[in-house]
Amino acid sequence: MTSKIPLSQKILTRRHALALAGAAIAAPATLRSGFAQAPQVTLRMHHFLPPVANAHARFLLPWSKKVEAESGGRIKIDIFPAMQLGGAPPQLFDQARDGVADIVWTLPGNTPGRFPSVEAMELPFIAGKRGVTNSRAMAELAPTHFVKEFSEVHTLCLWAHDHGLIHSNKPVRSLDDMKGLKLRFPTRQAGEALRALGATAIGMPVPQVPEALAQGVIDGAVVPWEVVPSLRLHELVRNHTEFPGSPTLYTATFILAMNKPKYEGLPADLKKVIDDNSGMVAAVMAGAMWDERGTAVAEMVKARPRNTIIQLSADEVAKWRTATKPVEEAWIKSMKERNIDGQKLVDDVRAAVAKNMNA
Repeated sequence: MTSKIPLSQKILTRRHALALAGAAIAAPATLRSGFAQAPQVTLRMHHFLPPVANAHARFLLPWSKKVEAESGGRIKIDIFPAMQLGGAPPQLFDQARDGVADIVWTLPGNTPGRFPSVEAMELPFIAGKRGVTNSRAMAELAPTHFVKEFSEVHTLCLWAHDHGLIHSNKPVRSLDDMKGLKLRFPTRQAGEALRALGATAIGMPVPQVPEALAQGVIDGAVVPWEVVPSLRLHELVRNHTEFPGSPTLYTATFILAMNKPKYEGLPADLKKVIDDNSGMVAAVMAGAMWDERGTAVAEMVKARPRNTIIQLSADEVAKWRTATKPVEEAWIKSMKERNIDGQKLVDDVRAAVAKNMNA
């Protein structure tokens, strides 16, 4: 026996269905497409600078958004700045290796001597003045000269920033002014160079610089222009010493590294998205940011009446180069003890920098 549904109930059911359909049509497009565009892979990126830093806002964030867009929304990258996932900056590389984070941005120099080959770019008076020059050189040499040392992770990109300066609470106009000056250094070779120049070199992660200056632990720091605002160096010290032309006093190298199992577990098409945004593409993106922001920051500091930008003369720079030459020679000798041809590395880095000087 078949029961009959009352006409009023049929009308009510039909109205309910139409209402649901209407609500779906009226819903925002982002909500309606949310399930179709839900990320297939979520990656956690970890780094040591605050979100206001140029490296975060103008490189890491745009790079992440580019990867997300080119994956069609299937990759999502959540960025955790200022060591929000825990640990200290020197632990970032191991966090990528161990899967604490999926991607990290860090300096090989945070763990002195662990990655010796990239130090060839960090030796005094090797790097060029521009970030794009140094970054292109690093990206070109990475597959043949550097990546092997980072085999515990998947290397997305290696690059180096633009020229480093001395920012200090007293003017540095000559080699004599360096004697006894307590300066923070970012890499092992920058520290050796400062010692050769007569300074007292003090190593520390860059986020510690403002407090160390305020407490008198250091008299200044060597960093590129780009970093100055995030550390308030233009407020904490008044003197900024530049080295005209190329090569320049120093640079620091960086790595964007990914957990190897996480990368290898990606579908082939998503691997390609990552690959298409690795190597030279990311290096040029990073180098251009350093150059652009460095110029803007230099102009900002120059406009401050209490700050002085000092340009060393060519004759003075020649004295500094002579004083730091033993640092390069000692490094080459030490590399021989590790079965690394240090002289070839230095020659190849110099050639790559010269090749990309006008790129």
